[in-house]
Amino acid sequence: MRLLSIAAGVPRLNSSLTRSVSRVFFVSFLSYCAVGHADPAADSTLENVVITATRNEQSVDRVGSSITLLQPEDLRTLQKVSLADALITTPGVTSSRNGGLGGTTTVRIRGAEADHTVVLIDGVKLNDPSSPGGGYNFAELLTADNARTEILRGPQSTLWGSQAIGGVINIVTPEPNGPLAAHFSTEYGTHNTALTKAQAEAGNDVLGWRVTAGYLTTDGISAFDEKLGGREDDGYRNTGASARGIVHITDNIDGELRTTWIKGRNEFDGYTDSGFADTTEYGKSEEWIGYAGLRMTSFAGRLHNRLGFGYTDIDRDNYNPTLSVRNTFSAAGTNKRWEYQGTFDFNERSYVTVGLESERSESSTASPSQRNPKPVPLEGDVDLDSAYALLQLAPIETISVTLGTRYDDHDTFGSNLSNSAAVAWSVTSATVLRASYGDGFKAPTLYQLFSEYGNQALQPESAHGWDAGVEQHLLNNAVTLSATYFNRDTTNMIDFVSCSGAKCTAQPYGYYENVQRATADGIELVASTQLGRQWHLSANYTAMNVRNDVRGSANFRRQLPRRPRESLNAEITWSAPFGLATTLAVQKNGRSFDDDFGMVVVLDSYTLVDLRAAYEISKALQLYGRVENLFDESYETTWRYGTLGRCATAGFRVVF
Repeated sequence: MRLLSIAAGVPRLNSSLTRSVSRVFFVSFLSYCAVGHADPAADSTLENVVITATRNEQSVDRVGSSITLLQPEDLRTLQKVSLADALITTPGVTSSRNGGLGGTTTVRIRGAEADHTVVLIDGVKLNDPSSPGGGYNFAELLTADNARTEILRGPQSTLWGSQAIGGVINIVTPEPNGPLAAHFSTEYGTHNTALTKAQAEAGNDVLGWRVTAGYLTTDGISAFDEKLGGREDDGYRNTGASARGIVHITDNIDGELRTTWIKGRNEFDGYTDSGFADTTEYGKSEEWIGYAGLRMTSFAGRLHNRLGFGYTDIDRDNYNPTLSVRNTFSAAGTNKRWEYQGTFDFNERSYVTVGLESERSESSTASPSQRNPKPVPLEGDVDLDSAYALLQLAPIETISVTLGTRYDDHDTFGSNLSNSAAVAWSVTSATVLRASYGDGFKAPTLYQLFSEYGNQALQPESAHGWDAGVEQHLLNNAVTLSATYFNRDTTNMIDFVSCSGAKCTAQPYGYYENVQRATADGIELVASTQLGRQWHLSANYTAMNVRNDVRGSANFRRQLPRRPRESLNAEITWSAPFGLATTLAVQKNGRSFDDDFGMVVVLDSYTLVDLRAAYEISKALQLYGRVENLFDESYETTWRYGTLGRCATAGFRVVF
């Protein structure tokens, strides 16, 4: 796993965080000392290419932004079912879930709001326009064996538009090519959890194609914490499929079609007359993601053009079998985006990219009840037109500078301008300095604008953030150390306001308003060590302070909910010469809170230990297994919701 959380500088954090930072540097120092026996031939210089940071394929050593890559082999090694569980092993990323697999799952980057993250599959936006905050529920998104995941941290609205305040998560699938190949894997474990995945692909000079399919089922655990009386298991099913086709029309023109389909059914607990408790409620969801596009090159391959159309359709329904009107909630959200992007290469290191986008979001929600079994749906739509430009220059071989700007025109609140800048400097072959600045904004959602709580006078949320730091390679790349300092201010944050004052007549139950402000700063540390050919150690540590910054409010300067101040991930892997690889992994999260006022509802710190193993019988067959939460730690990521205890899983993977 190549982690690029890069930068230097130490924020003014509290003493406990400073002590924790010191401990991590001490561990890193021990790792450095231990590599006296490292294999000098160990090579970790394999070039990685990223797309998310510049919208073009770019070597990571020329990217000034803070980014982490999870390669397909990393995801296979992690053995995580849910992508969210894989993401939280990277710096600056935290998650909370309402119960077991299938429960509503949020992901936060550097402590930003859950709906401040743009989520993409091959550049197609997944965020749900029908959800109140326009965020994405990661519960339905499972890991893919063939895809790499790019986690770009910090405000990124210059390239990715609305919602990219915390950062961007882009799932990138490779173009299908080569002879016919197929992959199949299946596993079974605790709570009758079974997962099966299959894939086939082929490609030549004329046509490339890939199809994938997967199915997950589990009896689950009680969403209502069993320590509080939860007894009924809440199960989950997930069925998914995707297809991708590329036609090489001429030497300079390619056509492409992509589609992804995900269908889920999750059982959850809700509220009764006595409060939160076991119930028989369940929800269904269906997601369609599609893309059609053309790629064209001209001027001897120096001008690259892309014209595309992306489409996302997410439908959600909740049911309560105990009621006469069983369907208690329905939502449908669609996003349609036309886009053009052109890139002109001045030379192999410098280029300019320009883009035009036209996006239309539509939403429909309804809450049937016994009093009103067929309510008129609350509907809304909004258009957002955008233009952006990105200039990347390499004045000398060792320095790469990126400058960007974007103009957005929203048909409700008006216009917005975002800017960004980044620099990467390879001081030596072993030392890289990076720094970046970015603006972020988030347009008011359809629900915030047009629902019964809506306010069409809302302004966009806005953010300004920067990070800076260093990446250091030692002992012929056997050791990699990096440090990042980041800072972000977010203003005009939209929050729900309980009714008081003049607006009570029109909106007696409350309304949305631009009333919040937050500040976040912190550090991200990464250490990675290769000891010979058999041992690999890696660790990352994040310390952040995310606080309310509204002067005069009751919670001024208090920690925002569900943001642990500290998080640590560490792994040690032993790879035997006969094909066995075993990993001991530790994940630690510090204390956080589950309320806006802090220190009222406490989520205690916790440490989880996983043990994983994989045995390669041949190049075509691999056996694997894991024990998660080895010591059966009891913990919460959301107040009163259950979490998985000790779980064991075994499976195999076949390549044809």
